[in-house]
Amino acid sequence: MTNNQSYTVRISLIVALGGFLMGFDASVISGVVKFIETEFDLTKLELGWSVASLTLTATLAMMVSGPLSDRFGRRKVLQVAAILYAVSAFGSAIAPDFLTLVIARMVGGFGVGASLILAPMYIAEIAPPAMRGRLVSFNQLNIVIGISVAFFTNYLILKLGESQSDWALALGFEKWNWRWMLGLEFLPAVLFYVGLFFVPKSPRWLVMKGQTDQALLIMNQFTDLEDSKKQINDAIRSIHEEKDKEKVKMTEFFKPAYRLVLVIGVVIAILQQITGINSVFFYAPMIFEQSGIGTDASFIQAILVGLTNLVFTVLAILFIDRLGRKPLLLVGLAGIALCMGLLAYGFGNATYKLTTESIKTLPSEINQDILTPLVEEVFDNDVSFKEAIRENLGEKDALTFESNLITAAIQINPTLILVGILGFVASFAISIGPVMWVLFSELFPIKIKGAAISFVGFLNSLVSYLVQQFFPWQLDTMGSSTTFLLYGLFAAVGFFFVMAVVPETKNKSLEELEEILIKK
Repeated sequence: MTNNQSYTVRISLIVALGGFLMGFDASVISGVVKFIETEFDLTKLELGWSVASLTLTATLAMMVSGPLSDRFGRRKVLQVAAILYAVSAFGSAIAPDFLTLVIARMVGGFGVGASLILAPMYIAEIAPPAMRGRLVSFNQLNIVIGISVAFFTNYLILKLGESQSDWALALGFEKWNWRWMLGLEFLPAVLFYVGLFFVPKSPRWLVMKGQTDQALLIMNQFTDLEDSKKQINDAIRSIHEEKDKEKVKMTEFFKPAYRLVLVIGVVIAILQQITGINSVFFYAPMIFEQSGIGTDASFIQAILVGLTNLVFTVLAILFIDRLGRKPLLLVGLAGIALCMGLLAYGFGNATYKLTTESIKTLPSEINQDILTPLVEEVFDNDVSFKEAIRENLGEKDALTFESNLITAAIQINPTLILVGILGFVASFAISIGPVMWVLFSELFPIKIKGAAISFVGFLNSLVSYLVQQFFPWQLDTMGSSTTFLLYGLFAAVGFFFVMAVVPETKNKSLEELEEILIKK
């Protein structure tokens, strides 16, 4: 590896820390929801809001971060994003009430949206063409690593709190476990902020500002002089062409000629989220607790979710150009439908019965005499069991000890649930997760690409928000089996849509795809 290539990789890794923080920030809440629900006495919709509020501000940031970076520079806006991550982590950790927690999470959402857009943009603008694909993929890989690390640190903090060691107790890992989970992000946020001081300004942005000499000097740090001159000249020409182009109105891609690509884009954007991926990433321990394995085991299994996601995302990157987009989509959607059906079957066949012996295993804080009317009564679904528990224990105690009560009462095959969740994550990560963005870059003609991707990206974020917001309410009112069955049905419908409508884009030029998809 040449000095130029080594320098390019180092700078790309620093910038890709934004992806790591995005993944960490999005998934760390999964370990927190169990504790804030009882501490702040939240309803299921409020619990959903504590998770989904970040997505709303992230969506807004995605819409404005591009124009802001054109005005102030990619690096400057990324530094602001790093500050927002740090403020969010600190504010979440010390939040005295639910409102403060939500505001702190929403502040972090602005950082998430900005880094999601600008980190890969910056890397693409500095990378030589031969390295661009791999370097840009650093950001996606870091997002997945951030998700995995969040699951792991949540479990680590939980175990430190239970360790009873003097130093862990002194730091409050037992009393303030969820605060430590959220506050830990402060460290990589500061590291990201400091690291960005070693990152040069984007050469393309400097060209936009007319500073071509400085742009050439910086580009020469990433590649040889000849290639630097070529890339700067290409950037100058591209920027002039963009200025000369007539701006495309948002209504342009609603014309009949673009109907097919618009339908494909909208369906794929909705399908990626409506199959429930963020219900798993944001609520993994909660889902596993519903299978009766207990809190500790649920956090361990959440780590497996992160690792599975990481491995199959790497496989998707390796296979997307070899096997094609459509085969990966079909295999993935079939896998999602099958695994969600498995979860629906597993939870649907579960029964719940408290016995005299199982009640003795409950924490001493639970008044066992109150539960006497429920002993030996069989409940055939989780909704009716939870309702009975609330009626007897009261809302707060029922929430506090829900995991213990489910563990004591449930008859289910937890391995089936684990296989279903991990299979679902694997199917998503190797297919519609990464493939969607590749498809978007290929389907839309250049004339409408920017406006069209913004539109379908907004829909994708909106559905993501709705899934996160209503998942706790769905589990509480519809039950686990029905919730996962719905996700599986959406995946099955998506499978047939992809089979019938979505073309294979592998090895086809953008011009060839335009001939196939656009009515003249």
